Amino acid sequence: MSWVAAVARLRARREPGVLVTVVTVRGHAPREAGAKLVVGRDAAWGSIGGGNVEAVSIDRARELMTAGRTEPELMDFALNDKVTNRHGVQCCGGTVQVLLEPLPVVRAVAVFGVGHVGLELARILSRQDLDLHLVDSRADLLTERRLGVLGDSVGQVHVHHAPLLPEEVLEQLPHGTHVLIMTHDHAEDAALCDAALRTDHLGSIGLIGSAAKWTRFRHRLSTEGGHDDAAIARIKTPIGLPAITGKDPATIAVSVAADLLRTFEAEGA
Repeated sequence: MSWVAAVARLRARREPGVLVTVVTVRGHAPREAGAKLVVGRDAAWGSIGGGNVEAVSIDRARELMTAGRTEPELMDFALNDKVTNRHGVQCCGGTVQVLLEPLPVVRAVAVFGVGHVGLELARILSRQDLDLHLVDSRADLLTERRLGVLGDSVGQVHVHHAPLLPEEVLEQLPHGTHVLIMTHDHAEDAALCDAALRTDHLGSIGLIGSAAKWTRFRHRLSTEGGHDDAAIARIKTPIGLPAITGKDPATIAVSVAADLLRTFEAEGA
């Protein structure tokens, strides 16, 4: 597997990793500058030459993952028989410097309902380095032409057309996905709230709507869904920053996005 494919694999699986690159070589060394190695928790792909350089780099990469470090780090190696090494002697005669770049797990967000507010929100969130899942039961809202405004996205956008049971998409979402519920149909919203509370691998759950809507939903979740108060409290409503009171779609989207980014920071992003 190429190092590019390995990085993509770790991202798709939401697993941490470290990209190790030979940045400078003086004299003789097993690999040239630019050689790359990708280190995951339990596997590694590519090679920076084997021997002590590679083994120590793998050890250090996994130490960075365990510590949750996000800053790049440089390591210098002398390849001669006078150096005491952790994993054997390499006596090529040169020196090597490698760069370790942590590849943190990216955030994932699912927006259920890509109407006026949902699309404006998608435009904002797609500018972040995250996996953005857009879910709607209406095919006409998910056309390439309508979603063309997301063409310059920084993050990865995944589109889900779920005409019958949008809540089934919840099971397919990556671990820790933050869910925002804002469909066109209150019955669909209610079903999604119930299903989200029954899906234990999700992150935060947000619901757009008024206090009256939430009163009805809360009663239904308790009496019909059988959810206790602690479970129902997982749902945040209303979503967005309270100080931003505008009601046009773009303003609501800015407010919701800012509130979500604040949630990321509170989690230690």
